[in-house]
Amino acid sequence: MNFLYKKNKDIKFTLSHKVKLKTHDLYYQEIKGLTKRLFIQIFRRPFILIISTVQPLLWLLLFSALFQNAPITFYTSTYKYKNFISAGIIVFTIFTASLNAGLPIIFDREFGFLNRFLCSPITTRYSIIIASCLNIIILSMSQVSIIMIVCQLMGTFIININNLLVITIILFLFSNCVTSTSLIFAIILPGHIELLAFIIIINLPLLFSSTALAPLVFMPAWLQVVASINPLSYVIEIIRYNNTLKIFNTQSIIMNTVWGTISLQQVLIIFCILNSICFTIAQNLISKKFDE
Repeated sequence: MNFLYKKNKDIKFTLSHKVKLKTHDLYYQEIKGLTKRLFIQIFRRPFILIISTVQPLLWLLLFSALFQNAPITFYTSTYKYKNFISAGIIVFTIFTASLNAGLPIIFDREFGFLNRFLCSPITTRYSIIIASCLNIIILSMSQVSIIMIVCQLMGTFIININNLLVITIILFLFSNCVTSTSLIFAIILPGHIELLAFIIIINLPLLFSSTALAPLVFMPAWLQVVASINPLSYVIEIIRYNNTLKIFNTQSIIMNTVWGTISLQQVLIIFCILNSICFTIAQNLISKKFDE
């Protein structure tokens, strides 16, 4: 009897282990398939990808020419405005790409493809969120890499190998946070018109209320407060810190805000918390919203 019990127990363990492996394989296949589908959509319309990469370079050219005589030498570590604005353009590129992450989801809702996904025997609906995040992160990081290389050739950005890992991590966290936020609004809002209105309303105001185009000391008091709590400012100042050729450490002072200094460690903690909150909300919404 003991032998039979042990044998049955081993069989149950083996079967459950195989089921777990199969579930993980299905989960991986779902994410891979959904991500591949999103990339196919992008490559079928390459003009949009090209324009979204060229546009930031035009912004860099125009703004650096327009404000080339701006007196920023006394307030920043750079001596030319084009060096100052390059960090803002790099971050704004990844911000714009991530902010548009909700559009494929909302178009799938309107054309009925999302209902097919939700009715299909997928392992988990979270794979839709993860695939969307992976697609945008890979796309936006590729765009940023191209812009960084162009800025390096123009002499407005320095690719510091020692700081490359920190920059990649902070850009990844920032992109994932904005992508999750866009997906949240794509699930909540009724249609693509409302989502586009949200993107238009939030896009440029967040840029102009950050340190992308001007140092903090150039701003009025109320705008300094807004820029000090704007997440774009933190990421932009990290990119600018890289241009000083200093090596990052956790206690590196990234930004002087209206209430004090912010270190690299504090910025990483802030973005980890924001990522956890936004990603959890997006997962809960997609699992509950469409059950109603």
